[in-house]
This record gives sequence, structure tokens and C-alpha cells, in this order.
Amino acid sequence: MSSHDWPHDPDGEQGSEGRRKYGHAVMVKKVDEEEDFPLRAGDYREEFGGHPVRLDADTVVSVEDIFQHIDDDTEFEDIVAFHKAIGKTMRENDLWTYEGADAFTRTRG
Repeated sequence: MSSHDWPHDPDGEQGSEGRRKYGHAVMVKKVDEEEDFPLRAGDYREEFGGHPVRLDADTVVSVEDIFQHIDDDTEFEDIVAFHKAIGKTMRENDLWTYEGADAFTRTRG
């Protein structure tokens, strides 16, 4: 999918908010923790499948790319279960780019 095919700018307020939000943060902001759970994976995919998710500074995939590995009948009881399932499928399918603070080095000159 080219950058012109997204329903909105991946880095706009509906996407990754000017590259301030990545992965889980982009996906979770589409749901209401109080009202949307339990949530069926297929319902989420149907509504947001074509939306962009920025994984890192260089990579944007669709919600569909992530959810293709989650059965549509999977039901997330709450936002924690949603996070865990997304993280698991992202790690298992090479869509996870963050490896923790220890993986980053910062130097000052």
C-alpha cells in the first residue's frame, strides 16, 4: 500500500500523531476502554483494517497486516488482553521493532 492509499495520514492526528505514537499506541487509541470491551477481533479488523500503524520511523503497516494473524472470533475481555494479543502477534510475525530501553544508546558530545 502506498502512502497515498491510506484513509488518513499515517502521521496526522488520526494516525501516529506526527510520529509521536507507534504500534500499540496507534491501535489502542481507536477504542474506548470503558465502552468497547469485550471486543471481537473481527469487528476491530472490519472497522480499522485499512488504517495505518507506524511501527518505527521508517515502517508503516495496516491494521490488517497485524490482525491477519489473529482469528476473527478472538474476543478481548479488556484492554490488557487486547494489548497482550497485539504484542504477541507482532513479535511472532516480525512486526515488533521496540526491544526495550537497554537496546538504545545515547551519547552526548
